[in-house]
Parts: sequence; structure tokens; C-alpha cells
Amino acid sequence: MDFSLSEDQKMLRAAVREFAEKEVEPVAAKIDEDGIFPVKAVKKAAEIGLMGTGYPEAVGGSGGGALEQVIVFEEVARACASTAGVIIVTNELAAYPILVFGTDEQKKKYLTPLLKGEKLGAFGLTEAGAGSDVAAMSTSAAKKDGDYLLNGNKIFISNGAEAEIIITFATLDKSQGYRGITAFIIEKGMPGFSVGKHERKMGIRGSSTTELIFDNCFVPSGNRLGPEGKGFSIALETIDGSRIGIAAQAVGIAQAAFDKALAYSQERKQFGQAISNFQAIQWMLADMATQIDAARLLTYRAAFLKDQKQPFIKEASMAKVYAAETANFVADKAVQIFGGYGYIKDFPVERYFRDARITEIYEGTSEMQRMTIARQLLRGG
Repeated sequence: MDFSLSEDQKMLRAAVREFAEKEVEPVAAKIDEDGIFPVKAVKKAAEIGLMGTGYPEAVGGSGGGALEQVIVFEEVARACASTAGVIIVTNELAAYPILVFGTDEQKKKYLTPLLKGEKLGAFGLTEAGAGSDVAAMSTSAAKKDGDYLLNGNKIFISNGAEAEIIITFATLDKSQGYRGITAFIIEKGMPGFSVGKHERKMGIRGSSTTELIFDNCFVPSGNRLGPEGKGFSIALETIDGSRIGIAAQAVGIAQAAFDKALAYSQERKQFGQAISNFQAIQWMLADMATQIDAARLLTYRAAFLKDQKQPFIKEASMAKVYAAETANFVADKAVQIFGGYGYIKDFPVERYFRDARITEIYEGTSEMQRMTIARQLLRGG
């Protein structure tokens, strides 16, 4: 059993870390403070091919697989969770379903621009009455001369304000439950489509989170993604994979918090010595480092299984729930090690603490991950 990365993967990690430390981390605090979208950082990420990681070059990607995606997401999140979130949503939630379920024409028109970073993507699934319970979706799609009219609202949509290509879902027949749901590719500017409320958030404040409004939005038949009634399975397959990306984001946040806490503990002096000499601090650091390593290994395992085309749903949920809870634990301890300074916005651990919280909520709450894990176990998976 080999736990080491290949030379190519090590080179990728080094290159992304250099990019993140040079181009992303210096502006992360400003992005958070002002709640501004990281336009320049995302553009530069696209220029070096990060938006297309994990996709074939034939469709505009940069090559590699799920493990390469994890490396990129972790390293960018270590510098700025908001910027990582923008990349993850475009790379996994918007691009993946087009790669797997899209037609050749859809791939050329929508997938390639997403992977090259020419356009950003979003994933419109959540509604006020349909979060974890996707089958309760009320956004409707009505057939009209072979095309579709969509009506309804989506909420909490990451990249919602900036996305030009949006994967969304609507039901053709609510009485059919999840069997009535169909997926669509929405383009910014379509008649009847608009962006609604912009949410003010606790963390990842550089990533826009908005409402999407469909008011008799006309969607041509060529923008239906996959067969009618298969939207639910398309959404689930997409989210199953993207959970690995969120786990990587959580590991990146945790690593950043740990790095800052470790350095601070060796600099901060109390009672005539560095606080790292005190057992109470040492035990915190030991627990933080151990949990980060465990979270990273779970994430790598899920990515490895996905790359090997083996079942990975249980492992993805394990990675997501553990990494998310690790990010929150580590960020909390980092604030504690910084003491009063950890509660001040001048120091980054305060931002990590806020950024970490969302990782237990989006892409499936920790409670839903445990349900998924238990379901797989009971099925013998």
C-alpha cells in the first residue's frame, strides 16, 4: 500500500501552493472584509489551468483525476476558502454533469468554456422547501412545443451572481416525486431568468450566494440535460462526487488554521517562555495535526476510489463529514491558542473559524452524511 503522491502530483501541489501563496493569500482578508468576488484570483487560476483539473484535454480540461482535483482545492482553500469555493462549484457542480450527461453539442458550447475559465458555473438545486429533501422541489417545468417554461425560485446558490452557465432542476410532474425531476442548462440572459437576493453570510464572504428566479423562463429543448425524469439521479451523482471537493476545501481551511496556530504558539511568550512549551497547547496541536492527517487520508481515499471507478459514495460522505468537523475543531482550537487576538479580525484565524462553519452544511449537512454512511453500511456497502 503506497500512501505517497506521484512526482507529477507533488509538482502540481508545489505549483498550486506557490500560486495560492503569491496570488490568493495576500488578498484573502480584503476579499472577506469587503465581501467582494475574487475576480483577479479566479482569472489567474483559470490562466494556469486550475478550473479544468480532472477533465480530459479533449474537452478543454487540464487532465488528471479526482486526486488532482483534491490537491488543487486543498491548496487554494488553504489560502482563501472563498476562491476555492468558486473553483469547486464551477469545476465539479457545473462541469461534471455536462461531461457525464451532456450531448457533444452541449459539451462544446458549455463544458469547454467552464473548464477553460472563460465562464463560471453554478448549480441551482436548493429551494426554501427543498434542501436535503430534493424530492420536495416545487420549481416547475412545463412543456411548450417541445421546449420548456420554468417557474420557481432557487436559494443559497453559490456563484449565483457571476455564473453564466447554471445547472438547475425542475419538476415536470410533482405527483411523481423525484421521478418527475429534470435537469436543465440555463444561460445567463435567458428570457425569464434573473438573479434575486444576495445573501449576507458569516463566512466565505467572497463567494456570492444568491437567489435564482425563473419567471416563465424559456428553455429550449437543446438545453435539457439528460432524459426527462432523470434530474434527481443527475443531481445525486454530481453531489456524490462534489462532496470530495468540499472535504478538500475543509482540509485546506484546517491546515491554514493549524499552520498559523503552530507558528503563533512558538512566537507568543507567557511566563517567560513560548506558549508551545506548555502541555495544554502541545496537546491541542497534537489533536489538530492528527485530525487533519486523518481527514486528508479519508479525502484522498475517496478520490482514489473515484479515479479507479470503484464505489465511493460511503467514503465520500465519510471524508466530507470528518473533514468538515475537523475544520471546525481545528479553527476553534486555533482561535483558543491565539487567545484574545484570535477573536480579532486583524488575525486570519478569525476568518478560518467563520469559513469552516459552512463545510458542515452545504453539499449535504453532516447529519445527511451520517444517514448516507449508515444506509451504505446497512446495504453491505
